Order: sequence, then C-alpha cells, then structure tokens
Amino acid sequence: MAFTKWGHEFDGAFSDPSSLKPLAGVYVIWCSPGNYWNVLDVGESEDVVERIKNHDRADCWHRNCSGTIYYSATYISDQKDRLDLEYRIRSQEQVACGEE
Repeated sequence: MAFTKWGHEFDGAFSDPSSLKPLAGVYVIWCSPGNYWNVLDVGESEDVVERIKNHDRADCWHRNCSGTIYYSATYISDQKDRLDLEYRIRSQEQVACGEE
C-alpha cells in the first residue's frame, strides 16, 4: 500500500509499524477517527521502524487520537533531505505532537 503526499511516495499507512521497512526516512503518524485523517506527528530517523516502536511521544499520539493510529514512511537516505521534508510537513499540517 502506498500514497503520494508532500511530493513523496509514502509506504503505508499501516496500523502496525512493523509493516514499514527498517530504513532511513521520514515517518508520519496519523489518526483516523472515521472518514478523515489527521497528522499526529512527523519525524525522521535512520530506522523509522525502531524509532516509531520506541518513540518518546507515543503517549501524546494516544492522548490526541480517538480513532485508530496509523504509520507511514517515505525512505530517504540523506539526513538533510529528511529534515527538510519533516519541516515542510510540520509547516503545512496541524501536528498535535512534537515541535515545529
């Protein structure tokens, strides 16, 4: 399953982060309480699966989602490119968790 958003193709969205690839990239945490989706959090990591599974903001995701939490990622090896995309997503979306 994949979708294109913010100029990148994303893997997901999956209800289990283990469905993503353990690669460097930008991850997006989503909440879907019904027919719409909103971004809970976004970040970058050398291993998106490991980061999501051990994330210090996971409690925030659960506090701010009354539906199902989903995980997606786009795989980017260059850290500067990852940081640029993370910033772009945060500036375009109302992200409930994390800092801009």
